[in-house]
Amino acid sequence: MVSNLFSVSHKSVLGIVGPGGFGREVLPIALNSWAKIQNSISAGRFFFVETFPSSLEIEGIPVISEEDFLSLQCDQRFFNIAISDSQVRKTVATRLIEAGAVPFSLTASNANIAYSVELGQGAILSPYSSITANSRVGSFFHQNMYSYVAHDCVIGDYVTVGPRVSINGNVHVNDHVYIGTGAIIRQGDESEPIVVGEGAFIGMGAIVSRNVEAGATLVGYPAREVPRL
Repeated sequence: MVSNLFSVSHKSVLGIVGPGGFGREVLPIALNSWAKIQNSISAGRFFFVETFPSSLEIEGIPVISEEDFLSLQCDQRFFNIAISDSQVRKTVATRLIEAGAVPFSLTASNANIAYSVELGQGAILSPYSSITANSRVGSFFHQNMYSYVAHDCVIGDYVTVGPRVSINGNVHVNDHVYIGTGAIIRQGDESEPIVVGEGAFIGMGAIVSRNVEAGATLVGYPAREVPRL
């Protein structure tokens, strides 16, 4: 399992991009993840980041612009992105990395991540989420509460998994897929995994038992493809 294994100086800063609903949900995870490395929490080293800030602070955390975040005097500059739109996530991540900021994963203390998991940078793993044996997960993955990724799965970059989603073993989920609350993807075979194509959208409560084409929208039980609005 890849984690935040680096030396963090006392002059480091962490910015959470996106102080909306999800950003406020992950705030306790972020503070705990940061405190484990910093050994203390300082509001001066922890920020919400927004393109055009509409508040000076949210829940006691300062809100600053991306420009100001990149201008802070510090030894190291870390960030994560609490924005659900995967394309926006990619755009912001690319811009911040090019500016020298470093992705920082946020993992709830009660998330269950197997040691054999390969986890990409910038993940957000919510309370009671689980990733089991020998799965590989890409960058800037969002996994909401009570969802799981079972053994031998391959998850791409910028994938979003809603609460209580069940991705069973031997499933390949490509980049920019969104899987809604309570959806289930049945287990594939080692020689023939279930494949969810890039940019697919799986609606809440859908039961997926076959491959999903790139860009498709699936809803219902059993899941059926519908036109994307």
